[in-house]
Amino acid sequence: MAETVQHQYAPDYLVAPGEVLEEYLETYGMTQAELAIRTGLTKKTINEIIKGKSPITPETSLKLERSLGRPAHFWNNLERQFQEDRTRLAEKDRLQSRLDWLKKVPVNAMAKLGWIAKEPDKVSQLEEVLRFFGVASPEQWETVWREYQIAYRQTQRFETCAESVSAWLRKGEIEARKIQCAAFDKKRFQNVLENIRGLTRETPRVFRPRLVELCAAAGVAVVFVPELPKSGVYGATRWLGEKAVIQLSLRYKSNDHLWFTFFHEAGHIIKHGRKEVFVEGNGLEGEKEEEANAFARDRLISPVALRRFLAKWNRSNSQIEAFAREIGIAPGIVVGRLQHDGVLPKSHGNGLKVFYRWSKEDAA
Repeated sequence: MAETVQHQYAPDYLVAPGEVLEEYLETYGMTQAELAIRTGLTKKTINEIIKGKSPITPETSLKLERSLGRPAHFWNNLERQFQEDRTRLAEKDRLQSRLDWLKKVPVNAMAKLGWIAKEPDKVSQLEEVLRFFGVASPEQWETVWREYQIAYRQTQRFETCAESVSAWLRKGEIEARKIQCAAFDKKRFQNVLENIRGLTRETPRVFRPRLVELCAAAGVAVVFVPELPKSGVYGATRWLGEKAVIQLSLRYKSNDHLWFTFFHEAGHIIKHGRKEVFVEGNGLEGEKEEEANAFARDRLISPVALRRFLAKWNRSNSQIEAFAREIGIAPGIVVGRLQHDGVLPKSHGNGLKVFYRWSKEDAA
């Protein structure tokens, strides 16, 4: 569920503290010269405050409190609000010049998923997007994104929208921080994976919370985040401090893809460094990707068991189902493996796969 951010009213005009001070002098029938005498400030200082050329300092606010009867915090708050509003208006003008970047962000999709609020004007929308990314400006987003790219270990070049990929990763980071995890324990995580194989035969209502629970106990946060338009990603692995994160998008929807992706990401965690970021999309290459592929392939279906099955398989679905029961995984995963290896045409056996879709609640 998306978090609600309370937006404070931000005026598009400025009220200088000096204007308020001048009104008080008129009400009291007091001249600037008299106020200078009463406060011990120079006439020049009083005049510059009224004209907005000088700020009301904490020391000045105390003098005004004693001279005009309004507490020091009243004058301090006037000055603070004035400076904040002036800075905000200047920032609004600056953001106006960066609205071109906002066009690249999948704002409508993010708002539909409940990740961000839909704002009435473009500058406010840009500010909302920056709050989501946790950065001060589009320039800082670019800096953060470059750091992610440096950490990528795959050779794939994204022919997709960097802003969409970044938003997807950011949402995963936000959700992962909510999951309470034990300290990472590599051996325990490896043991947990064997239990997780059995979850492949369960429905999402059963396997999803159990998967999150089992992995969290071993120091791994698992998050499911819907794919955004033009992102082209279906999985990612990275570390947030001492917590490992596996992020899944359900891009291909079938259970064989989902579970292979999960075990692939688990392979990265077990075999590769904590400083590395793995973002999975089409056309990935490299030694570490192959290692993760091999890890997922052999953890789901051992080579020995597969050879034994192929030696007696007569191309029937019933044998696939029996083999899946024997090794304790979903039959759709066996079908996906046979299709990938070219043993079974991609048009055959798909009735044994399970296909998932995001509900509105899950997507949010």
